[in-house]
Amino acid sequence: MNATIEELLARLEQLEARVDEHSLFPGASADVLFLLVASLNVFFMQCGFGMLEAGSVTSRSTQAILLKNLLDACLSAFIWWVMGHGIAFDGTNDFIGTAGSDMSSFFLSGYGSGPDSGYHRVFWWFQWTFAAAAGTIVSGAVAERAQLLAYLAYTFILTAVIYPIIVHWCWSEAGWLSTKNGHEDSGGNFTSDAVLDGVIDFAGSGVVHLTGGTAGFFGALIIGPRHGRFEVVYDGSKPPRRGRPLQLPGHAPVLQALGTFILWLGWYGFNAGSQLRIATPGASEVIGRIVVNTTLSAAGSGLVSLAIATLGQWRRGTVNYEVPAICNGILAG
Repeated sequence: MNATIEELLARLEQLEARVDEHSLFPGASADVLFLLVASLNVFFMQCGFGMLEAGSVTSRSTQAILLKNLLDACLSAFIWWVMGHGIAFDGTNDFIGTAGSDMSSFFLSGYGSGPDSGYHRVFWWFQWTFAAAAGTIVSGAVAERAQLLAYLAYTFILTAVIYPIIVHWCWSEAGWLSTKNGHEDSGGNFTSDAVLDGVIDFAGSGVVHLTGGTAGFFGALIIGPRHGRFEVVYDGSKPPRRGRPLQLPGHAPVLQALGTFILWLGWYGFNAGSQLRIATPGASEVIGRIVVNTTLSAAGSGLVSLAIATLGQWRRGTVNYEVPAICNGILAG
């Protein structure tokens, strides 16, 4: 009887050791699945951008805008693999990521095959979808005006240099604006080493959208408006003076609406996926709040935008409920 009890105790110790060894496995698997699904949603936004932009330009420009979106995704993937992710997250420099750590992100050379390698690779993919989204924002801002080679050069510079550096500033553990940049004092309290304790950007409103939007703004400013966007006034001035803006409706409202719905879906992955893990305590509560806020923000903004556009037409004596108005509102929300 005593021998049997001793054998059971030994077996119990072995089981406890195995449970301790693999205690994080179920949670880690859930985190990988959660981030994988979120990344799929964000990557699907590339289709949304393509449909929205194709429907917003003239029919003769459809192939050009779709080609730019496809090349944008292909080129940025290799850039992010070679150097983008490393510049964004590696090293201890507070300005730019550098090589040299044991787990190098350049070419993913340091990821190996450890227990966490799956999550880290999915995290790389998740961050690439963000980088691709930042790049694609500009394609709409310069639609029908940028030559292909010029646009690809911009994609390279933005994805390889500008965007990764801004990510490093705000999201890496060493960035000068990152809330993760800090140390624990003797009492175990976290002390921030970032400027003004860092900037909180949960899902990329500044890192992704402000970066892409700023690049798009200056691109449009330098290139100028599309041909026919403004009335040409011939009053003797040379060159002729630019007059009031003219409507340039897209050729396919169906594609605009489809692209908007796809982007709305993608933002659930964008926003909720930025939680990064679902198995940590309190994560499900945060994710639930995120999806509700994302839904109400898009819906409310779409309604308000349509109401404002309709009111403006009503004051001019005509009322025409326009698809682009509600689409723009949904995307802004």
